This record gives sequence, C-alpha cells and structure tokens, in this order.
Amino acid sequence: MKPLFVSMLLAGMATLWFAAPAQARPHDPGVNARQHHQQQRIGQGVRSGELTRGEAHRLAREQRHIRQEERLYKSDGVLTRAERADLQHDLNRSSRHIYNEKHDAELR
Repeated sequence: MKPLFVSMLLAGMATLWFAAPAQARPHDPGVNARQHHQQQRIGQGVRSGELTRGEAHRLAREQRHIRQEERLYKSDGVLTRAERADLQHDLNRSSRHIYNEKHDAELR
C-alpha cells in the first residue's frame, strides 16, 4: 500500500511540475483592460468634443503601436516581466497624452 501511495504522489507532483509552464500564458488581462479603457476614453473625447479629429488620430495611432508591440512580445509565447513593464510604461505615457489632449484649450 505504501509503495502505491508514494508512486501516486510522485505522479501527481510530476503532473503539476509539467503543467506549471502551461499556466504561463502570454495573456495579460491588465494590459488588455487598460488598452480597452484608453480606446473608450478616446472615443468619449471625440463624442464630447474634447478631442479634435487630428488629436484622436494621433492617439489612436499610439494605441495601434502599443498593440503591435504587445503582439511582437507575445509572439514567442511568453510575456516577460521586462516586456510587461515596457508595455505598462507605454500605456502610462499614452494615458498622459490622452489626458493632456482632452484638457488642452484647442478649439474643436
């Protein structure tokens, strides 16, 4: 009975050991949620008149660049801590740009 228990325990541990990398998916809901929220902010700014057409196009281009960079980072199947930090940095900068453009005094 004891050898059976030990072999089952080892088999279970091996399964968990090999399953752990499968859990490390290249999906980051934090980055995706922020991208979605920033797109909504740009759309809201256009609808409210806080953003001109040119401002909205520049901000949308910046969002596209971040999405392309994210796809490139995830192309190898892993989003490293450094890559995630770079994306967060880009999203922070983009968020500041959205705020600044929505709150400038440029005529619509």
